[in-house]
Amino acid sequence: MKRSIPLERTVFVSAVFCTAILLFHTTVQADPSKYPQFAQQKLADNITPVFIAVDELVKEITAVEKPLIIDVRTEEEYREVHILGAVSSPLAEFSAHLQNIPTDRPVVLY
Repeated sequence: MKRSIPLERTVFVSAVFCTAILLFHTTVQADPSKYPQFAQQKLADNITPVFIAVDELVKEITAVEKPLIIDVRTEEEYREVHILGAVSSPLAEFSAHLQNIPTDRPVVLY
């Protein structure tokens, strides 16, 4: 015989879980001390970055016209974990790869 969990208990557990997430959630920020040579650089005047949320990126990835995803972290960070299908191009070597970036589809750098 299958036991059902009372609705009140489910709501209570859900509320505690959501409260814990809100209390302990921290925003992850890039650490400029890891990349001091890039921390103070500015983009050219003709470049305007567009920031997208993860859920928007998922929509882009699953769409017919997929974006090129470039991981600009170090090779070690890329080997540790990366987005499936992402290409590694460490920021220190990125300028050497600029000519290979397609202009006919979206490009996502992370």
